[in-house]
Order: sequence, then C-alpha cells, then structure tokens
Amino acid sequence: MSELKTAAPPPFRSLFITDDTKAYLDGNSLGRLPRRTVAYLQQVIAEQWGKNLISGWNAHWLSMPARIGNKIGQLIGANPGETIVSDSTSVNLFKLARALLKKSGGRVKIISDRSNFPSDLYVLGDLGGSDRREHTDGAMDVELLDFEMCGFESMSQRVCDAIDDETALVSLSHVHYKSGFAYDIESITRAAHQRGARVLWDLSHSVGVLPMQLGAWNVDAAVGCTYKYLNGGPGAPAFLYLRSDLHSAVDNPIRGWFGAMNPFSFSVDYIPSPDIQRFLVGTPPILSLAAIEPGVDLVLEAGIEHLRERSIQLSSEFIALFTERLLALGFTIQSPLDATLRGSHVSLGHPNAWQITKDLIQRFSVIPDFRAPGTIRFGFAPIYTTRDELHRAIEAMELSIQSQSYLNFSADIQGVT
Repeated sequence: MSELKTAAPPPFRSLFITDDTKAYLDGNSLGRLPRRTVAYLQQVIAEQWGKNLISGWNAHWLSMPARIGNKIGQLIGANPGETIVSDSTSVNLFKLARALLKKSGGRVKIISDRSNFPSDLYVLGDLGGSDRREHTDGAMDVELLDFEMCGFESMSQRVCDAIDDETALVSLSHVHYKSGFAYDIESITRAAHQRGARVLWDLSHSVGVLPMQLGAWNVDAAVGCTYKYLNGGPGAPAFLYLRSDLHSAVDNPIRGWFGAMNPFSFSVDYIPSPDIQRFLVGTPPILSLAAIEPGVDLVLEAGIEHLRERSIQLSSEFIALFTERLLALGFTIQSPLDATLRGSHVSLGHPNAWQITKDLIQRFSVIPDFRAPGTIRFGFAPIYTTRDELHRAIEAMELSIQSQSYLNFSADIQGVT
C-alpha cells in the first residue's frame, strides 16, 4: 500500500485539542475543538462582553453573521455577500425553500431523495402541504426518488432525468449523510435550470472537505451546518447561501427584526434588507457565532484543495484495509468505491453494527458513529485525522469480531453516537 502523502501540513493537528489515547473518526458529526477557539471565546467573554458590554454590538457583533458567512463563502465558491450565518440548517432550509417556492410560477413538484436526511424531508414535506392549500392550479407534490436498487454511478443522472416542466425545486444533500455519496452539483443544477426549476443544496457533509464553485455553477441556494468539518462546536449556528440576483427577488418567510433594512428604527412596518441580511431573523447568538470563526479560519489556511486530496487518500486507504481485513468477517461497504463519488466519510454495514460501535468506543477507544438500522460511519477530517487512527479502527473491528466482544453489549439501541 502506498505511503500516504501529507497534504494538510502536519502542524494543523497540533492546533486542535486532541487525545492520542482515542482514535476519533467522528468529525463528520462533531469536529474537534480548535485551540484558538478557547482563547478567542475567553477574549469575547471577558473583554467584549465583560468589559465593553453593550458597546460590543457596534464594535464587534453586528458584523459577525456576514463576516463569518463571507469566509464560509470562500470555501463554497460563493461571491462576497452571498453567504450568511443564521439559525439552524433546518430553519435555513425552510426559509430558502419557502422563498423559492413562492416564485414557482405555478409549478407543482419538489424533487428530493427518499433517503435524504430526515429533517430535510420533514421540512420539504411540510412545505408541500402548505403550498397545496395555496395553489389553485394543482397540488405541490414532493417526489422522493428511490435509489435503493440503483448504483452510485447513475444517481446524479437519474435526478437530472426526473426533472420536468412541472418541477419547481430540486433539494438534495450534496453528500449523503449515511452512504457518503456525493451528487454532481454542477450537472444537476444545469439540468434543473434547463427545465426552469430552482435548486437548493444541503452542504452539511461537504463544506470544509469538498471544493465547490457555487457561483460558477450558478447554484440558486444552499444551506449547511458548521459543527462538522468546520469545527464550530456542538449546535453551532448554520449558514445559508443565496445567489445575489435572487436577493431582492425572494422574501424571507420568517420576518425578523434583524432581517429588516433598518432594524434599529423599530418601525412596525417591515421593509426587508435589500441584501442577504434579509434572511436573518432574530438576535444573533454571539458566543456561538464567535466559536465558529477560528475553525473556519483553520480550514481556509489549510486550503480546501489540499484537504480534499488528503481526505481521498485517507478514505481510500481505509477502504483498502477494509477489503483486505474485514470483508470476510461479515462487513459490507455502503459507500462509493470511486473517490470522485465520495465525500469524506465511509460507511460500513454489519448485522451487529450497534453492538460493534459500542465495543469500539468503550473497549478500544475508537470513536465512529452509528446510524440505524445497521451502519457504522467513519469520518475522516483531513485537517486533523491521522493514518494511525484509521489503522486502529480496522484492527479494533477485526478484534471485536474475532473475540466476539461486541456480544457483551445489548442490541437495544439507546442514546446517540
């Protein structure tokens, strides 16, 4: 097996809080804590809040959603002023989907993936129901494409083929939360626009590890979280992207005072901001916002192209080790073998996946995560994940099966990993 080249400079791992007694392969759920975040939050709390008090708004805080948003925009290929940090991923998905559907021109169909992240489907399903009450020329239907018997190689084309003149919106996750499959954003966006439809992408499992050019690809809108590969902290606020020519064309369905053109006029008449800030709602959570910025800065410093190269090397080596040592032990691979179709996590299947996951965590200090009904996900955050960690994971799974130590754990699924 070829030696892994270090694409992200070695010093970057040292810039995170790490514990070498554990193999942490769950950065696709929650990123590590950057050391800079600790120092920065102490400064924000002690100085900006503790000493400056209310003056912190004008001096530091009012600009944070747009400033951090523009930094994230650099990672996704957005133009300045097209990305802002606000609310949660689901709330942002609702805001943008609702705004785009209001301009659907009588089109009656939303397209998504039946195995898309459940929260996305909840939002889209509810929007379909809402629009059904408002459309007089037909029902707004949510068409969920089923790829259960479909190879990864054909999935993007099948989406393109499903788009027709009745399609109002195509909304998909760029990288699938379970399999790690990466849709072809550019080709699907082009196909949607050729039929007059809009696109809305969820970038939660791709931002920070996959290069994107949303501006060049003419993507309409996107959302994403900041607590995975951007290392923004548990429950950190999400971001949204909206192409600049749409800013004045669509309206935020949640009218909040920070989305107003002049929020501090305290006018009872709502006049939306003319730019991306119209998609803000309530008062920004400053401490949570502050925790995002150091992680985003580190990803920018490491370079998204370098991180993608190293991600592919790590996941490809993991798959090679899986084939060599785990394939005969009852495991299956649920992710694309072609690295160009894969994000930065690899999923393995096993009938006892929950018990094996608990065994890995508690006996071997190897930390992946579990997704029902039988998936173990291994996330490779290329800015800090090491080859040693993935080798430890392979060895731990091998030992868990050979010794049957996983049987010491109940098959009843409880809690979260």
